[in-house]
Formats: sequence, structure tokens, C-alpha cells
Amino acid sequence: LASLHKLVHEFKPHAVALDPITNMMSIGESAEVKAMLTRLIDFLKNQGITSLFTSLTGGGHDLDQSEVGISSLMDTWLIVRMLETNGERNRLLYVLKSRGMAHSNQMREFLLTDGGIQLRDVYVGPGAVLTGSARLTQEARDKAEGLAEQVAATRRDRELIQEQASLKTQAAALLARVGRIQEELQTSQQQARRRGEAASADQGALARARQAD
Repeated sequence: LASLHKLVHEFKPHAVALDPITNMMSIGESAEVKAMLTRLIDFLKNQGITSLFTSLTGGGHDLDQSEVGISSLMDTWLIVRMLETNGERNRLLYVLKSRGMAHSNQMREFLLTDGGIQLRDVYVGPGAVLTGSARLTQEARDKAEGLAEQVAATRRDRELIQEQASLKTQAAALLARVGRIQEELQTSQQQARRRGEAASADQGALARARQAD
């Protein structure tokens, strides 16, 4: 602890990382290690230094509990775990707690790339959060289905537009036919009226001719 204090005063860092603190369990009793880490955390907080502590947890142990018993002193607690699915191991990260800050309760897959750590967007499949190749497969499947739906919608829109144009053409033809029928009807009625008038005139002339005899 004294050596750490000396190094901090010498280098005046903005952040300090201890990786992993569980190794300290091999150099002393649990109570002694906890007391030393507690004093170290208080010292770093008082100096305004951001501290990062990692803790290795073996298989079968509860990840929600720190083996050195200092979880209550941490402002933010991140859990990193491996998930074995589909013959591969994928890295997951989630925030177990973050004092005084809102945080998501979702697990996020992260990748170690040449550009550093990259968090992947949460991808929820049928009833589960998908990671690794399962996520890529589901993303490709959903993309293909979305594209197929888009193609089907475009084809349906085109068919509707064609049907609309056809109906408009038919409607225009029907309106033209109605106009012609109306003209023919008017012509027929006029001819009938003229024939009637002519017949009446003929009958009048015939009657006058008989009276003259």
C-alpha cells in the first residue's frame, strides 16, 4: 500500500488500474486484503483518481459477488463473461450496478478488434438475445426477409397502379359511351317528335281536303 501511495504521488496519474485484485488473496488473509484495498480505494477517491479494478472469478462461482468482498465500495460494477453457444465462445458485458447513474439492464456483446473494443447493438431473436454467428445469421435472415417484403410491396404497388390506370381507361371509355348513347337518344327523340308533327300536319291537310269536297 505504501508503495502504491509513493507511485501515485510520483506519477500523479489520472487513472489507476489493478489487474487483477484477486491475485492479492495469495499474499495475505482475506480480511487483510479487504482492509488494504479499502484504504487504497479511499486514497484514490480522495486524490480524484479514477480507479479500475479487475477480479477473476472461476467457473461455478457467483459473478454477482466479489471474492475479496469490496463490491460495495465500487461506484460502477461491470460483469464480463463468456457465453458458449453454437460451438463458439462470445464475450458479453453488462452493468451490474452504477451508483447514481441510470444504466441498461441488457447484456451487450463486445468484440476485440484492431481498433479496440467494440460494443455490438443488442439483437433480440425469437425469445433470446443472439450473439456471435447466431446474431449474424439472424441479421442476414431478417435483412433478406425485409428485402423480400420490400420487393413484394413494390410489386403490389406497381400492380395497383396498373389496375388503377386500366380502370381509369375503362371509366373514360364508359363515359364516352354514355355520351354517345345520350346523343343517339336525343336524336331518336327529335326524329320521333318530327315524325309526329309531320303526321299531325298530314292528318290536318287531309281533313281540310275532305271538307272542301
